[in-house]
Amino acid sequence: MPTLKNRMIFISHAWQYNGHYWKLVNWFNEKPNFSWNNCSVPSHDVLTDKTPKGLSEGMTRQMRPAQVVIILGGMYAAHSSWIDYEIQEAQRMGKSIIGVRPWDQQRVPLNVQNASSIPMVGWNRASVIQAVRNLT
Repeated sequence: MPTLKNRMIFISHAWQYNGHYWKLVNWFNEKPNFSWNNCSVPSHDVLTDKTPKGLSEGMTRQMRPAQVVIILGGMYAAHSSWIDYEIQEAQRMGKSIIGVRPWDQQRVPLNVQNASSIPMVGWNRASVIQAVRNLT
């Protein structure tokens, strides 16, 4: 059996809306024949330097090894300066970006739609995982 390709993934998310983040983590962890490393900054493993400079440097450090950045297209993303920062850093570093439209959401922020390297994918395990496989 061939060795699985290990994917390095950064999942951008707002800590106060982290249910979708955890769902993605579970999808990746439970998918047979899918190996990945989580480069994200989850609320249970926060960055120690809470200054704006420290947070931005920490996020950049976390994103650096990622092959792909997943941006959850919840409407909170339209009002989050940190998600904007993550989008800009991913673009600056030449990372592929996957925009994900949350389940049953009609509107998606333009910043996420415009940043996505591919057409937005739906809130579906198969489509998200296929997008990751295609871009890594």
